[in-house]
Amino acid sequence: MHNSAVDTNSSVETFSTIISPEGSLEVLSQMEVQYLRDSSTQGVHDVLRQCALAILNAGAVTDDARSVLERYPGFDIEVLQEDRGVRLKIDNAPAHAFVDGKMIRGIREQLSAVLRDLAYSRATQEMMRRGASGLGGERLSESETITNGIFELLRNARMFKPSVEPRLVVCWGGHSISRVEYDYSKAVGYQLGLRTMDICTGCGPGAMKGPMKGANVAHAKQRYRESRYLGISEPGIIAAESPNPIVNELMIMPDIEKRLEAFVRVGHAIIVFPGGVGTAEEILYLLGILLHPDNQDLPFPVIFTGPASSAEYFARIDEFIAATLGEKARNRYRIIIDDPHEVAMQVKNGIAEVTNFRREQKDAFYFNWRLKVPDDFQQPFIPTHKAMADLALHRNQSVSALAANLRRAFSGIVAGNVKAQGIEAIEQHGPFRLTAEPWLMKHLDALLESFVAQQRMKLPGSEYVPCYTLG
Repeated sequence: MHNSAVDTNSSVETFSTIISPEGSLEVLSQMEVQYLRDSSTQGVHDVLRQCALAILNAGAVTDDARSVLERYPGFDIEVLQEDRGVRLKIDNAPAHAFVDGKMIRGIREQLSAVLRDLAYSRATQEMMRRGASGLGGERLSESETITNGIFELLRNARMFKPSVEPRLVVCWGGHSISRVEYDYSKAVGYQLGLRTMDICTGCGPGAMKGPMKGANVAHAKQRYRESRYLGISEPGIIAAESPNPIVNELMIMPDIEKRLEAFVRVGHAIIVFPGGVGTAEEILYLLGILLHPDNQDLPFPVIFTGPASSAEYFARIDEFIAATLGEKARNRYRIIIDDPHEVAMQVKNGIAEVTNFRREQKDAFYFNWRLKVPDDFQQPFIPTHKAMADLALHRNQSVSALAANLRRAFSGIVAGNVKAQGIEAIEQHGPFRLTAEPWLMKHLDALLESFVAQQRMKLPGSEYVPCYTLG
């Protein structure tokens, strides 16, 4: 069944069809299908609908999940159980996801990945909730259980390549960046691609797309035919930032904390491009983990980089880190401005060190088991007004704990900026209120104001209304 039409509620061209899944989706049980179809609080139909629409709307310029749903109010997706597997009934989807009546293959693969991950994550989350046992029958700690759950989700998505030596570079950065910054991220990706490095990002636009695009060209020049472009997201983010079309392995983690842990478990090096509060959240998460005593001797290359015009951005980030987390944190990264070749060489050398270390320790290349992720960085943070107001933003705690709480503060601002649930909370109750010691408030205020001044809070051309107040 194929049907093209114009949605009378929104005056946009839509397309309806029934398709078979594509890619790594396994056969679903009747229970899993019922779970996906269930629109109650116990099911994920609404989440599936939101994520599916974001994928079908790839290429549109927006960072507001609700605006996409409002543009396609008649969109729906239904999982049909058949004897030979499942099919997807799609109604009133964006017409640009189709060519000559057929859904673009990459979009179909990403749609299947969402279905796969939402179905499988229920069982995995139940395992994490109950706890699990180790090989000897001993009960794993809650932290170990969460990490094992993340491993299970990644393995189910076939993200592991056991026989491949380390070469996966995680690239972080903002969706709202300038053209100069975007082109620079492509140039870095190109240099990485010439050295047959694979790329992993948050899968969206901007600095998440640029490195993949640059690497894609370089991989073609090198005749590198096993290119991997991993995208790791979570439901609240993917709905606001559609996956870019270069992503050929998409993974949807249950929440932002598991998404962040997945990045640091599978990546062999991390490059940070310019961004906003979401990028600051990622930086604080990473540094908070690397500052843990168990990780002090663990090689993990981290580079902050951007064009010459972004030097001020990294100067503000560097000042904030020095003031809040100290010199030990600054020693865990390098800042390289306007030199894609040097970035790639430093990454290559750093990954060689990682490879030798893992060989010596007889550690897996594909999953960083040895990395210690403290409980503060694993527990989901739901940014309600009370939770934001109650954050401990003061010096009377360990540096790692302060990093965890600052990460939560930035996570809440991200939610208020782009996630549907956060936007609705701000509309109902006003801006989030953050309270901190005067010295910390001063540095926090300066950093956030610099993000606003540099137009890093929303897409270029959008007027930004702060979703937070400091006091």
